[in-house]
Amino acid sequence: MIMTVGELGESGVLARVLARLGHAENALVGPGDDCAVLRSAGDTVVTSDTMIEGPDFRTAWHDGRDLGWKLAATNLSDVAAMGARPTALTVSLAVPRDTPVAFLEAIASGLDAACRALAPGCGVVGGDLGTAPVVMAAVTALGDLEGREPVLRTGARPGELLAYAGDLGLAGLGLSLLFERAADEDGRALAGAVDALHAEFGVPLAAQLAPESPVRLGVAASIAGASAMMDVSDSLSIDAARMAEASGVSIELDSSLLAEGFSEQRGVHVPVSAMLTGGEDHGLLAAFPAGAALPAGFRVIGRVAESGASEATRLRLDGAPLEPSGWDPYTVRWPGS
Repeated sequence: MIMTVGELGESGVLARVLARLGHAENALVGPGDDCAVLRSAGDTVVTSDTMIEGPDFRTAWHDGRDLGWKLAATNLSDVAAMGARPTALTVSLAVPRDTPVAFLEAIASGLDAACRALAPGCGVVGGDLGTAPVVMAAVTALGDLEGREPVLRTGARPGELLAYAGDLGLAGLGLSLLFERAADEDGRALAGAVDALHAEFGVPLAAQLAPESPVRLGVAASIAGASAMMDVSDSLSIDAARMAEASGVSIELDSSLLAEGFSEQRGVHVPVSAMLTGGEDHGLLAAFPAGAALPAGFRVIGRVAESGASEATRLRLDGAPLEPSGWDPYTVRWPGS
């Protein structure tokens, strides 16, 4: 018999969820009180993200564990992009009353697994449970700068190197595969269709469903002298243009460097066009002073130049203006959502 959240009730669901969550090292008080209490060595960074079934994920494609992993990874990467060490997450979940309790347990397991793998010492310290017509999740992540200055997107300067760490374009390829092979003609996700794809397309599917952001490299980049850094979630072209605008510079991307560094990723060929427009890899884009020793995992993909004369020339590829393209929740509508 499948037990639903409506049958078990909030206290019972909460007990099962908490049983699958590990302890955050910096937590003096964890789940169970009105607030958590965290110990911090430096200034604290805070970020929040909301994911809603339909526009952000499909339960026919995402099992609970992968969804929990993605909820954690997308927020941990934002903390890393500031040069901070992730310390804690709070997670609020609202689901329909007929949702199996096992689905929430699996989400909790995925959250915990992502914290252990991507940000050891970080953990879920609180949150909330509620009901909604579809699955909705809101995550807040906190990080400790440990005495360092935050690495902002405003710090890139002309003459610096532009580098990237993490997957690039794989998650976008994975999403395209899902719509091509695991959806009906109207774009509605087909339950069970994902399992058949994993044997042949496991790498891009995993990059989309459970991204492995290079979270630990955020601190390494800060220590190495990164002047600006961003989590790349909407696409490389969109987020590079944002860094250029925030820093008052222009950014030159080099297709030969992109191809050299990222055309073959774990046995998958990724076209440069997919690197530029695919989103949700949650890698790190950073500017470093010329001559800086880049942390292992970062590859140079371009340079920072003087500000262009207009917005149209703020981002360039091989010297030609490049129009940013990727994910925008207000203009992109996935089929079936």
